[in-house]
Amino acid sequence: MKWISQDVETYLTAKEYVDTAVVPLYPVSLGEGMKQSAAAVEFITLLTAYLEKQFTGRILLFPPFTYLDSEQWDNILSDIHKWEDSIVASGFKHIFYVTSDLEWRSREDELNGTLIWLPSIPLEHMNDSQKLTMIDSQVKQIITIFTQKWHKND
Repeated sequence: MKWISQDVETYLTAKEYVDTAVVPLYPVSLGEGMKQSAAAVEFITLLTAYLEKQFTGRILLFPPFTYLDSEQWDNILSDIHKWEDSIVASGFKHIFYVTSDLEWRSREDELNGTLIWLPSIPLEHMNDSQKLTMIDSQVKQIITIFTQKWHKND
């Protein structure tokens, strides 16, 4: 389910079946890194949308957690912990973060959810069919991570 009113309404009537929150992590860079930042956001956006389609009824795709890449990490982590607290308090058993920002790998232990880091694949020169094939391949690998985590905690 996506973070749109119709899907959220469905979620509210079927909360007991939707136990997983997916939160894209988007670093925003201005200046020299802007194009790379935009490419990473495009990649993670397509990937999480496709992932949501695969697991409709089990996951809720949250709006992205967006931060400036120049922000102090103490502030970023403080903000993400507020999200985590609210998500857990709402009844979600699993939180998955999806990002292309390499910095999160060194901060993974500070998260209360599961981090899925993927290197950003530039999509700007691909046609829609190529994008879909590539995203499908990435999601098939991620599905294994989700199912392992679900089985481990059930």
